[in-house]
Amino acid sequence: MYGLILAGGSGSRLWPLSRELYPKQLLNIQNTESLLQATFERLEDCMPASNIISMTGVKHFSNVKYQLSNMYEKAVVLSEPISKNTAPAIALASKYIIEKFNVDPVILVVPSDHLINDTDKFVATVKDGEKIAEMGYIVTFGIKPSYPETGYGYINVTNTHIERGFKVNKFVEKPNAQLAQEYIDNGNYFWNSGIFMFKASVLLEELAKCSPDIYSKLNNFDFAESDEIPFTEYDKMPSISIDYAVMEKSDKIALLKLESDWNDLGSWKSIYDVSKKDKDGNVKIGHVLDEGSKNSLMYSSSKLVATIGLEDTVIVETEDAILACKSDKTQDVKKIFETLKRQNDNTHLVHKTVYRPWGYYTVLAEGKGFLTKMIHVNPGQKLSVQSHNHRSEHWVVLEGMAKVVLEGKEHILSPGHSIDIDVKEIHSLQNPYQDNLKIIEVQKGDLLVEEDIIRYEDMYGRV
Repeated sequence: MYGLILAGGSGSRLWPLSRELYPKQLLNIQNTESLLQATFERLEDCMPASNIISMTGVKHFSNVKYQLSNMYEKAVVLSEPISKNTAPAIALASKYIIEKFNVDPVILVVPSDHLINDTDKFVATVKDGEKIAEMGYIVTFGIKPSYPETGYGYINVTNTHIERGFKVNKFVEKPNAQLAQEYIDNGNYFWNSGIFMFKASVLLEELAKCSPDIYSKLNNFDFAESDEIPFTEYDKMPSISIDYAVMEKSDKIALLKLESDWNDLGSWKSIYDVSKKDKDGNVKIGHVLDEGSKNSLMYSSSKLVATIGLEDTVIVETEDAILACKSDKTQDVKKIFETLKRQNDNTHLVHKTVYRPWGYYTVLAEGKGFLTKMIHVNPGQKLSVQSHNHRSEHWVVLEGMAKVVLEGKEHILSPGHSIDIDVKEIHSLQNPYQDNLKIIEVQKGDLLVEEDIIRYEDMYGRV
């Protein structure tokens, strides 16, 4: 068995904690590891780590690669050069596994942002699904609905049994509240978990029948020599979900009820549902002080959040944004996210603190012609060898020791020492020591954006 982790997506309904460049799958929501790392660990209970492939977008590649390399040094991560939804990603990954490993295995496809605590039951369900997949079916894992959720798609099954599963009748869109209640009352409807299983050859055969516009383009990709996905060819792929491309059209779909717990953490309500509550039904995360509130979620990332007399309310504070909404409106947070995106407001894109494989930086101040950051470099890490066309930089070491290479000349800087980097000068910053490195960076120029980075060498594959 092989595994495919889908590690793209922006997690827009968990704004402002989740941002487009650092979405929820990279965050530590509940445990000591990110949702992505927990997903990888869960798949390791089903198959060898060497059989797990991850697919992500180019903007998340370095962070995904870094997190998974901490789990398994040889972790394979494929990078989509442009987002094309799940069908092209799954199709290409299936072709990759067939060609790279010369096998036709059962493939388990899982999103990277689900919370599943009962791993034993998850593994048992996967083993049952493998039997059905070996019979030539595409297996979808369904969740028995516990309430009339309007944020999920539903799957209707027949009474025809396939091993421990059911033959699927149809997939249905996210319903309104009345229709969702009717589905629950019917008893033959399940939530669509977005978890699938199939033999690689079966998936490709169904693509040929159901979505020839995807299948016909697969021959343009050759993974025998390289893991790279060419932009020019991938751009020709249609942007479509696996549900629309195959699942809703194929007559080989079976549903298996997922016996473990499951939560897609798709909204602040879902965070509330899985979190420990106090005697008044409140969830308090971070520096929170409350008087008289009930059934509410209060989240603080840094500042004190003080609440009085709230009921069925969500309050989320981050460094640069505050969200306040009723608990039954958390699915609408996506509308705020999309509005910010349309307005070119970077609050949808990044936090003031931005994580990188080498550490992180925090934006301290910005204005016309300047931007100030605090940069934290982990021991043994190195930023890329780079230059800038539109800005100069001034670095001051606060803590630790910095190794700076500027135009080929090496400088070792201790706390209190500084260095100036002019426009177009090639430079690098490295922390080869055991202690953390912190520096203040002051950028000056007419274009102060991350895109003004020309990389020459990079230990994280970003060149």
